[in-house]
Parts: sequence; C-alpha cells; structure tokens
Amino acid sequence: MLTLTQIGQNAKKAECRVRNLTAGEKNRLLTFAAKRLTEQASHIIEANEKDIANARANQMHEGLVDRLLLNPERIEAMAQGLCQIASLDDPIGAVSQMKPRPNGLLIGQKRVPLGVIGIIYEARPNVTADAFGLCFKTGNAVILKGGSDAIHSNQAIVEVIRGALAECGLVEDAIQLIEDTSRETATQFMKLRQYVDVLIPRGGAGLIRAVVENSTIPVIETGTGNCHIYVDESADLDMAADIVTNAKTQRIGVCNACESLLVHESVAQEFLPKLQQTIQKSGRAVEIRGDEAVCHVLSSAVKATEEDWGTEYLDYILSAKTVKSVDEAIAHINRYNTKHSEAIITNNYGNAQQFLNEVDAAAVYVNASTRFTDGFEFGFGAEIGISTQKLHARGPMGLEALTTTKYIIYGNGQVRP
Repeated sequence: MLTLTQIGQNAKKAECRVRNLTAGEKNRLLTFAAKRLTEQASHIIEANEKDIANARANQMHEGLVDRLLLNPERIEAMAQGLCQIASLDDPIGAVSQMKPRPNGLLIGQKRVPLGVIGIIYEARPNVTADAFGLCFKTGNAVILKGGSDAIHSNQAIVEVIRGALAECGLVEDAIQLIEDTSRETATQFMKLRQYVDVLIPRGGAGLIRAVVENSTIPVIETGTGNCHIYVDESADLDMAADIVTNAKTQRIGVCNACESLLVHESVAQEFLPKLQQTIQKSGRAVEIRGDEAVCHVLSSAVKATEEDWGTEYLDYILSAKTVKSVDEAIAHINRYNTKHSEAIITNNYGNAQQFLNEVDAAAVYVNASTRFTDGFEFGFGAEIGISTQKLHARGPMGLEALTTTKYIIYGNGQVRP
C-alpha cells in the first residue's frame, strides 16, 4: 500500500500530464471509461454487495444504505454522467476579458485547472466516477478518500477507470484511491498541502466539520441539507402536495430532500390532510412532527421540539410548522436552514420574488421540488458536490467550479518606468 506522500507525489506527476491533454483526448477517455463501467457492472455490483452486507450487519440506517447501493440502473447513470461530461464544452484554455492598456499591454484571463483535487466522502460510491469525470475533464488529478462503508465498491470502480486509462495510453494516476479508511489517515490527508491544491468533503455534518476544522489545504465546503418548502396562501394545493411528497419521499438519503415544511395558516386546514393523503398514495409512511396548529389538524402528528426545526433527518420524517406570512416563513428558513435548497409554492408573483430575493441558500425554487438541486439535473453532467459556502463556488459544482484563472499578458517590449 502506498504512503500518502507517495500518492501525493504520483498525483503531482499525473497532473502535469493531464493538464496538457486536448479536449478530444479527454472526451475519448471519458466515453471509453463509461463503456467499461457498464461492461463491468457485474464486477462492481459484486463488490458493492459486500459493502451492503457489511452495512446491514452493522445496522446502518436504511437511508444511508440507499446512498451506498449500486445496481445496473445506477451504474448506467454513472456511465451516462461521464458521457454527458464528455459532451460538455471544455472550459480549460478559454480566454476572456482581453483588454488593451494605455501602454500597449494586452491583459486577459485564461481558465486553467486547479491542479490536484482531494475528495473525502462517505457511503456514496457514485461520487467516485463523478469526481473522476469532472476532475479529468478539467485537467485535474484526483485523490479520493472514501469511507470504510464503501471501500469494496470504490476499489472496483477505481480499478475499472484506471484500466480504461491504461488501455488508452494515459496516466493511471489521474485517479488514486486511498485504501486505508482510518480516521488517522483521513486527518493526515487533510495536511497534505504540499501536494493537494484543494480539498472537498462530501458527507454528513460531522465529516464536513472535521475537514473544515482540521485541514491545512484550502476547502470547498459542501453542506448538509435541512431543506424547506413553504406552501403559500395562494398556492395550488394539489401541486403543492405532489411537490412536497416528491421532495420528501422520492429518495430520503440525499441532501436535497425536503426535511421541513412551512404552511400558511389560512390553508393549513385544507392542505395538511391533502398532503397526508398524497403521501399515503405514494406507498410511503411519513412521520410528521408539527407545531400545535399542525397537531390540531393532523391527529397522527407528533409534537415537534426546537431541535426538529434544524434537523436533517435523512428519514421518513418531516417537521411542519404554520406561519402567518411569507415574511415569517423567510425568517424561519434563514434561521434554521443549512443554505442548501429552499422552495416556495405560490401563485403570487410578489411573494415568489420576495422569496427568491430574501432566502439565503445556494438554490431557491418557485413551484418545483428541491430534489432538482443536482449536477445532472442542472446540465453539468455530474457534480463534485453541492457547495453551501459563498466563496469560489456555490450550489451544484460542475466543470467551472474545478478551475481557476491566470492572467496572461502580451507585450512588445514594455518596461515599467
């Protein structure tokens, strides 16, 4: 097993080669790697089954098991993600803002790779392929540090991708996996500033906090998702019920699932039973933890605590609260949200615009499910994560988020007086 220093050195050497690949070379490799993923799906699923068995033996929550699970459809989606990345315009080398100065210098900016990107993530094996595709397309080398829960799956996916690189005559160390899953190694990785240019954590609040607090490498912070939907007094209540049901139940173990519901008090009596019926028709059972007004309307609701308003459940649980106005809804969201994804269901244009303007989040929706906050859905091919910070990148991070710029200056003999 390689040491972290050896992995870092290998990544630096690989980055020098990946940086200079043409768009055509990168696209051909991505398409070929996608083909190999689908061809070797049974090998990947066999490895994933070991992780699933271990997860259930360790009594992992089913929402997290769902994140871990790979099947033919999800592997095909991973492959499609690589193909879509290949179809996107290559941002590397794009030059903008070429401006002449009075002294004759011509100054512009050129988009370039970040260099070596480190990614620490938990039970999300699909991240392995997504991260490689986005990093490779942008001329970056990537070092991956997955969790022990997905080690067999990650090893199998990396093996397939490295094999594809070798078959194409390209440097295999464009992707490397740290196979030691211990916390000590993760902490050491966070200090590998000599070799890693940026570190991106993907996972729960504890992982993200640990990386932010311990890393000496610059961090792009991805966040947890306490996502809200506010049902306004003017909302189409049938549409609202469908959207909330989708956002809560379509997939519970993801950061863009709805965890908190706000309902204008004037429509709560009509809307809440309608929502309950719509959820039941979906075949799911969702526990609602509500304020006094919600519990009065729904006898099955459980009284919410203060902690519920700020909780990302990743489960079939939904906090619910009535509000008197869009102003109260916005104030509640900005107090308790994680700045991920928030939605308003309304037919009032003024309320929609106020919500868009005043809610502090990476993605803000009008009349749509929060489940669309996703790199594939946004047309990025895949995503490296969803940034909830405000520097460099925010929201689903596609290709451009993995690049930086450098100034390029043309002269004809100028010297500074």
